[in-house]
Amino acid sequence: MARKQRLKLGEILVQSKTVTEAQVQAALAASKASGKRIGEALVEANACKEEDIAKALGTQYDMEYVNLDRPEASSRVDLTLIPDEIVKKHLVVPLGKQNGRLKLLIHDPMDLELLDLLRFRLNSEIDTAIGSRSGIKAYLEEAGGKAGGKSGMFSDESLVTDSVDVTVDRSVDSSVDASIDVEMADAPIVRLVNRMIVEAVRSRASDIHVEPMADRVLLRYRIDGECHVRDNLPKRMQGALLARLKLMAGVNIAERRVPQDGRIKMQVDSAQIDFRVSSCPAYHGESVVLRILRPDSVRIGLQNLGFEQDSFDVFNRIIRRPNGIFLVTGPTGSGKTTTLYSALDILNRPDRKIITAEDPVEYNFNGINQVQVRESIGLTFGSILKSMLRQAPNIILVGEIRDREVADIAIQAALTGHLVFSTLHTNDAPSAVTRLVDMGVKPFLVASSIQAIMAQRLVRILCEKCRQPDPNPDRKLLKLVGITDSEAASHTIYKPGRCSHCSSTGFRGRKAIFEMMILNSELRELAFQRAPVSRLRAAAIRGGMRSLIGDGKLKVLRGITTPEEVAKHAQLEGFTPKEAQEVEA
Repeated sequence: MARKQRLKLGEILVQSKTVTEAQVQAALAASKASGKRIGEALVEANACKEEDIAKALGTQYDMEYVNLDRPEASSRVDLTLIPDEIVKKHLVVPLGKQNGRLKLLIHDPMDLELLDLLRFRLNSEIDTAIGSRSGIKAYLEEAGGKAGGKSGMFSDESLVTDSVDVTVDRSVDSSVDASIDVEMADAPIVRLVNRMIVEAVRSRASDIHVEPMADRVLLRYRIDGECHVRDNLPKRMQGALLARLKLMAGVNIAERRVPQDGRIKMQVDSAQIDFRVSSCPAYHGESVVLRILRPDSVRIGLQNLGFEQDSFDVFNRIIRRPNGIFLVTGPTGSGKTTTLYSALDILNRPDRKIITAEDPVEYNFNGINQVQVRESIGLTFGSILKSMLRQAPNIILVGEIRDREVADIAIQAALTGHLVFSTLHTNDAPSAVTRLVDMGVKPFLVASSIQAIMAQRLVRILCEKCRQPDPNPDRKLLKLVGITDSEAASHTIYKPGRCSHCSSTGFRGRKAIFEMMILNSELRELAFQRAPVSRLRAAAIRGGMRSLIGDGKLKVLRGITTPEEVAKHAQLEGFTPKEAQEVEA
């Protein structure tokens, strides 16, 4: 079928009898001579008004036209949705947000580069409406100081102030001495880095991302699992900034061709904070990420992790068993380490010998023997585990089961009277069984050694001070998380609000959703038979396992989080076959 051809702007204006054909031809000639667009030429020639051009562009690009002079249009505006700097710089106006999509009023539908930039900066999909440039500008000028809300997360002030600047475009020299000289000479960089780190810690960030781009250095903080753009630093500061970070991390400043890892220890307010630093060569320069490791984050208590009471009771029983393997699965950043450390914190008693093999050791515990993996000298997970068994431990923690060698040793330890904790990268709990078999572990060893497998994800929790009842929750999202119409009617579904406590994000903190698979006789028999994941999952649910979706659903019905948050992390993968068919229908 032939694609319908879009009418030209001049043709639309002539058809609507806004201008004549002669005026269009005169404007075309003027635009060729001046390089301006035909719309600008028509307005300058007083052939039509700017609002007429905006309406025609709306017709041309199939966009809604919005006139902010009208009360019904201006009442839709919510200037708190996007930062003030974006509103003023790009002359865009937020018209609301629904189902995770932000609606913006723009004046130039042909500026596709701007739309891509806004999607990136605002971390949101965007729908657009069109208005006149002068109308948008007049509305924002009338709004005055309220023309655009703060992001709420940070101060509007750039990190690069008059006292924190580098005016010399100087890259890091190839020698270490020259690099150190850069650090000493450019003292403003020291102030910039210190300010950046302190602000990120106080903002509850888990990571600081320093990402060189073609024309700037992008600075982002990850807070409650979401990346937020903090600043665009001048490109001229890149060399000195990266040199300072690498110097603090204790890595080779002169080496920019290979990835490097280091650590920073720094006092922020009254707490001693560790930072795990990773540098990776990228096209426009080294990308550096600082992972913020707070000592109190792994001592928040098991109950505060997000366990429902029945899951909490089962978890407590499992970690107190004398032997066997307990696996925690999930992607990077799903809180596996926090869960295992919280368990070790409970089990860490003088009458128990606990040894861990970690890559890297993130948190230090008194009374626990922690060993850092260093593959460069042959200190691998496998060699550490073999040595561990000669130390007569009661409990062993293996940071991650990565290959058959580690899996075999961990299983042998479990079968000879040790309790083994470890992690595995799989999507859900049943998949861990097939993953171990795929590694080459014999099915009967998997079946006999594993006691339980727990999968988890982290979801943002609603701010208790500003959460609001949602009178019309999205039915598709409710269906995705398994909430029926009757359940929605009998419970209050909440949506995020905005307040200073949550920095106007509507969320504050995260909790985990879990699925706990206890290996009973049926599951052990299926593992021995190399049964597929679908059969393992069905048997686990028959045995009482609540899926990730099911756990998330409970938290939505209790007003802890939103259907959208749960759906982001666990959709159909957590459904029973019957539930999946219902949703897909």
